[in-house]
Amino acid sequence: MKQIEVQIMGQGYVLGCPEGGETRLSEAVAKVDQAMCKIRDAGKIKARDRIAVLAALNLAFDLTDRPASIASAMAGADSGASSTDLHNLLQRMDAVLARDNQLI
Repeated sequence: MKQIEVQIMGQGYVLGCPEGGETRLSEAVAKVDQAMCKIRDAGKIKARDRIAVLAALNLAFDLTDRPASIASAMAGADSGASSTDLHNLLQRMDAVLARDNQLI
């Protein structure tokens, strides 16, 4: 597994990335960064942990709001694969945050 250094809302993180997954990871990081910066820039919430939770909820809501056919096409399988991918991503985020000893 490769180690990739990324920036999310100005904070550096080193993430594990499977070979060939760099593009997908970069796209995911960009989406998270954009979602968090949008919440921060609205000016109502300042705490990074609250921003991270709200961004995660917004992104998860967007995933559940999609028709099953779109989720199926994106996952390359049935909608269960999309749920598994989300679960795996959340586990990886938890592992990174636990090592970092702080929320994003």
